[in-house]
Amino acid sequence: MKIGIISLQGAVPEHISMTSQALNSLGLKGEVIAVRHPKELTESSALILPGGESTTISKLLKRFELHDPLIKAADEGIPIMGTCAGCILMAKEGDDEVAKTKTELLKIMDMKVNRNAFGRQRESFEAELDIQGFNSSFPGIFIRGPLIEEVYGKCKALSYYDDKIVMAKQDNLLGLSFHPELSGDSRIHEMFLKMI
Repeated sequence: MKIGIISLQGAVPEHISMTSQALNSLGLKGEVIAVRHPKELTESSALILPGGESTTISKLLKRFELHDPLIKAADEGIPIMGTCAGCILMAKEGDDEVAKTKTELLKIMDMKVNRNAFGRQRESFEAELDIQGFNSSFPGIFIRGPLIEEVYGKCKALSYYDDKIVMAKQDNLLGLSFHPELSGDSRIHEMFLKMI
């Protein structure tokens, strides 16, 4: 089993570390790999699209020829988790900021996102989140996080902050407004690995 972390920009080392921790916690044998080329993507049993800057990642996905293979992987049922910027890119619809910056979305999840709903970097915060299926709260770390404004179709909300959606699931896809890889808690990565 290979878990691929899209390694173009953002919190890549943290996701590699947390995914390794989750594999150990579940007693699973697997390898966590950095994905920069289509071949590495197609070898992966699951993929994580980290946070970073969504417009930059969108351009890099095109440049490294990963944009279309990611859409194909989603269609084929490969589990994909997008955190923060990754969550924005997975959405079918963005806000005015997404349109203005010409950010090309993957459009694989039935949801609409608001790119900088939680403000600038200095307005980052941490909040205890109730997540469907977890028996205790999860430390949600928000750094210029997007907001999932709306879910429809097969997409379902899994967690809220102040009555606003911050985590959603659609079949093999997970979108999160926050950064679970920075929390020290591997439960979301474990949940994701169980989707393989």
